[in-house]
Amino acid sequence: MVSETLIFLGQVLIFPGFLFIILLAFFAEWAVRKITGRIQNRLGPTYTGYMGILQPIADFIKLLRKEDITPTMADKIFFLIFPIMYFSLPLTAFSLIPMTEVQALTYFEGDLILLTFIFTIITAMVFLGGFSSGNIFSIVGGTRSATQLLGYEIPLVFTLLCPAIPAGSFSLTTIVEWQQNNSWIIWTQPLGFGIILTCMLAELELTPFDAPEAETEIVAGSITEFSGVKLALIRLGKNIKLVLASSLISALYLGGPEQLWILPPIMIFLIKVFVVLFLMVSLRAIFARFRIDQILAGMWKYLIPLAVTQFLLTKILWGW
Repeated sequence: MVSETLIFLGQVLIFPGFLFIILLAFFAEWAVRKITGRIQNRLGPTYTGYMGILQPIADFIKLLRKEDITPTMADKIFFLIFPIMYFSLPLTAFSLIPMTEVQALTYFEGDLILLTFIFTIITAMVFLGGFSSGNIFSIVGGTRSATQLLGYEIPLVFTLLCPAIPAGSFSLTTIVEWQQNNSWIIWTQPLGFGIILTCMLAELELTPFDAPEAETEIVAGSITEFSGVKLALIRLGKNIKLVLASSLISALYLGGPEQLWILPPIMIFLIKVFVVLFLMVSLRAIFARFRIDQILAGMWKYLIPLAVTQFLLTKILWGW
């Protein structure tokens, strides 16, 4: 019993738990900066570590040493809570993602709905975090985040539910098991894959859906007034959320962790995660920013009808 408890704690805290995910988030940030730089004819990180691979860690340490300032007009309690929640929510959500084997660390019927709820709560926290700082740019950024949520939330939910229909379950573990016994969901739902990729770009507030953080208009949006340790946690939380979104798409549409050739499941899963990450970063580097009204109009006119169509086709294909 004691040994099983220690093994479980090791899985939660080290591998594939918190420490591994944080290191993965730093690596993802480096990959994002290098891929974006390559596409836009820039160098990206170069000097810190081999090919600049340690630059995200150096930036994180630098922010930890910066002065932590709380504005006079801020709601001090929520101003403190927001960075902690923004960092901890996506980190905790990883316990529901199968990474090293078909079963996640924690799984139950309906964990997919919980993951959807966590993504929504994170956006709500961004909205409240912007208002808590008392800065006009932060308030505008928070309002844009909440407004953008009204556009992508509906198609995102539809494309999260579509893989659950053939698997007959709202458990991410069961969906991964079904794909390994049958085929990847992407082969029967390519439209759903494209929609969820687009919605996750909006959820992550990446270009072209980065209106809530438009630096040329509203400085840094909701996080304008955050500095020091708080800003370090927010930036790390963004990277963890990016890896979480890529991992969720990989599990839902690409079969999750599986044994191929001599490679262990975790390696196959990470390859799939970084393929999805590469697709999102490429779209981010290629497109220009949409206005918030263009985002809402496009999603309501095109993305929601496409998501509903995908849902109905899936129901027809797999039975009512």
